[in-house]
Amino acid sequence: MLATGLIAQVLGTVAGEPEVRTWTVDGAVREALVCVPASAHATPTPVVFVFHGYGGSMRHMSETFPVHTLWPESLVVYMQGLPLSLRLKGLEVPKPGWQNVSGTLGDRDLKFFDAVMDALRTDYRVDERRVYATGHSNGGGFVYLLWAARPYAFSAFAPCAAFSLRPERLRPKPVLHVAGVRDAVVKFAWQRRTLDAVRRVNRCLETGRPWGTNAVFYASAAGAPLVELIHPGGHELPPEALPSVVRFFKERSASVSPGT
Repeated sequence: MLATGLIAQVLGTVAGEPEVRTWTVDGAVREALVCVPASAHATPTPVVFVFHGYGGSMRHMSETFPVHTLWPESLVVYMQGLPLSLRLKGLEVPKPGWQNVSGTLGDRDLKFFDAVMDALRTDYRVDERRVYATGHSNGGGFVYLLWAARPYAFSAFAPCAAFSLRPERLRPKPVLHVAGVRDAVVKFAWQRRTLDAVRRVNRCLETGRPWGTNAVFYASAAGAPLVELIHPGGHELPPEALPSVVRFFKERSASVSPGT
């Protein structure tokens, strides 16, 4: 028990205990669960933004996709969505979610990201060459929107069970995409079309090489590789998703500073 307690104390010191922070954006109170390593005040620190799916929560995402446990040296931000109405089985059901097109919902979620990013830069030593975003389902769709609307803020992306509504607006960036061939919510055919578009945008080679469980790595003439992690399941995140996303992010850093 003592050894376990000491290990937990050390991990807490390194990764930081999850803490709820709030921001007021256009009059709305927004929340995120933030895990800050103790070194973030003095050492350039990578940042990972994590977005839950439709009807999910920051807390649930931090428990089921705990990036901070596999990468405790990173500053991990589990963002909380606001109520959003999506038509499911003929019903409009308002649940927490994210905008998926620029200009909708007053760009509330893009503004939320901007506010959080500004605060992190003020409060900590953010490594601008190592800022990443991952998300599941509707949250993965928002990751694609961030790629289109805020490309220079990020070094790499990892959308899961998602697709891009406007892939023609993307510019070359490293990306790992997780998809299930039996996905009945975000159909695999929709994701396949997005992946084909991303291959063209990123100028990827036609032939890939194995890259971990269920994953293929496609090198890029633009320095923006694509990893397709295609598993035999459905809409759920497979066990290999989290370690693969963390590995991919650790291997990527921006070739130019954001904003240039």
